[in-house]
Amino acid sequence: MAVTQTEAKEYDVIVVGSGAGGGMSAYVLTIAGLKVLMLEAGRDYDPIKETPMFNWPKDAPLRDASTPDRPFGFYNATVDGGWQVPGEPYSQASEDPKRQFSWWRPRMMGGRTNHWGRISLRNGPYDFKPYSRDGLGFDWPVSYDDIAPYYDKTEMLIGVYGDTGHQLENIPDSPAGILQPPPKPRAYELLAKKACNDMNIPVIPGHLAILTERQDHKVLPKKLFPNNPLGQKVTADSMQSRSACFWATHCGRGCSIKAAFQSTTVLIPPALATGNLDIISNAMVREVTLNAAGKADGVIYIDKTSRQERKVKARAVVVAASAAETARIFLNSRSSLFPDGIANSSGLVGKYLMDSVGGGVTGQIPALEGLPPMNEDGSSGHHLYQPWWLYKEQKAGKLNFAKGYHIEMSGGRSMPGAGVFGGLEHLTDGAYGSSYKDACRRYYGTFVHFAGRGAMIPNENSFCEIDAERVDQWGIPILKFHWQWSDHETNMVAHMHKTFAQIIEQMGGNVISTLHTDGSKAISNGGSIIHEIGGTIMGADRGKSVLNQFCQSWDVPNLFVADGAPFPSKADKNPTLTIMALAWRTSDYIVEQFKQRAI
Repeated sequence: MAVTQTEAKEYDVIVVGSGAGGGMSAYVLTIAGLKVLMLEAGRDYDPIKETPMFNWPKDAPLRDASTPDRPFGFYNATVDGGWQVPGEPYSQASEDPKRQFSWWRPRMMGGRTNHWGRISLRNGPYDFKPYSRDGLGFDWPVSYDDIAPYYDKTEMLIGVYGDTGHQLENIPDSPAGILQPPPKPRAYELLAKKACNDMNIPVIPGHLAILTERQDHKVLPKKLFPNNPLGQKVTADSMQSRSACFWATHCGRGCSIKAAFQSTTVLIPPALATGNLDIISNAMVREVTLNAAGKADGVIYIDKTSRQERKVKARAVVVAASAAETARIFLNSRSSLFPDGIANSSGLVGKYLMDSVGGGVTGQIPALEGLPPMNEDGSSGHHLYQPWWLYKEQKAGKLNFAKGYHIEMSGGRSMPGAGVFGGLEHLTDGAYGSSYKDACRRYYGTFVHFAGRGAMIPNENSFCEIDAERVDQWGIPILKFHWQWSDHETNMVAHMHKTFAQIIEQMGGNVISTLHTDGSKAISNGGSIIHEIGGTIMGADRGKSVLNQFCQSWDVPNLFVADGAPFPSKADKNPTLTIMALAWRTSDYIVEQFKQRAI
């Protein structure tokens, strides 16, 4: 996938990052005919050749168990990177674990899109205007109606399963004909749905970026690019190369048949096929540079192979390195014009860092005991989920937290991995030998986990800054993180625990994890959900934001951001679909700016 080029070549656009936002930017810009250089901090990666789709857990080191260098297991698609990257530290402002931020960094082509859960939910109208609704957070400078056409196009391009017609508050439906058919629910999901129906909690098909059927390569490319023959051709060829899921292996390993969306299989290959994209991997970007007119004129990076500093030039720069990394690049891009970091006249670069609010409870369900052997793998994520359902109660002030959460279910009889039978001792009365094996067969597939993913309110005490005393192995100053949850978030997690316990009991089950009434004891650490956003927030007022409605720097008009950093508020919805929709919209704007010779 890597393409060679010369440093002397000047590009139309440099894109920093190859994940959801960077991949989408490169795809849209190259189809429009612009010459693009993509810089990726990690190594090249080809899912077609490298994905261990059919390997058994028993054949992996430690039977695919988590290790410090492979926290999601040996087979996970994050082949390089994780919570800690050797030679690339970050620091914490507090010694209190609850005041710390866990920073996930994949150093590989395609970034987080290689191993993500692929949950693809649209933000709703309330999510774009949270301050107008309840006086908390920041309104986006765009509305749902502004982004909806880009949700449509992104879903058609990447392939998202789900359904429509539920007419739930703040849960937008996709127009007819866009979503792929959802897979059938599993047994535990149907049991949970029955329990939730009794509790007036809605349960609907999940929306995941996994193909349940082949894409219509004759119709969809024409809808996406009605007046662009190049766009139609490369997109049609790409869609023809993708297969429908055959429900056998975990998407977190990557997908060599391209059924599960990855930037490395769906966005970057057609961008390369245009002939308009060059890629440099192992390129650790340090800063964006400026010309005498105060416009971005390129990027300085460290070639990680030679350890030499390089500079590449372009007429515009799109930074899509992930929210905190993008903030780091901005803060390290210092000059006489921007002594505190490029595009930082507002002083808000690095500010208002956010993550999803996380909490979970596990139950054991006797009704699922002793089931016959069956293949219940399905997709690697949920087939059904519970969207937030208490908007009216919240608006009326009946809850002690202002934002919502959705529920993601997991369980069933998927391929067993390392430790799957750990913790059975409290159910088996000390069984040993053949009786313990019988107990394993009896209880396998009877455990259900409910995880909440909630909206965080941006606050002034959650941010990143440059650590003035430390650099990484490439000589680049590192980030220091500050973090704080508010009572809204901790109260939300207490509500999660109470609700999940009630669902388990309604299913006839027993809670087997620790329940907390104090949400501060149950809330996941900041960053641990890996839904990191904020740091270069967008807004309508240049004094209160870093970017405008097109994710364009107020201060440097040819500098753009195309990852989660522009998000001014955090919805309960997972951010990746919105990152890609925004990146597409921003890229369309860049193309128009080039046509008008404004760049």
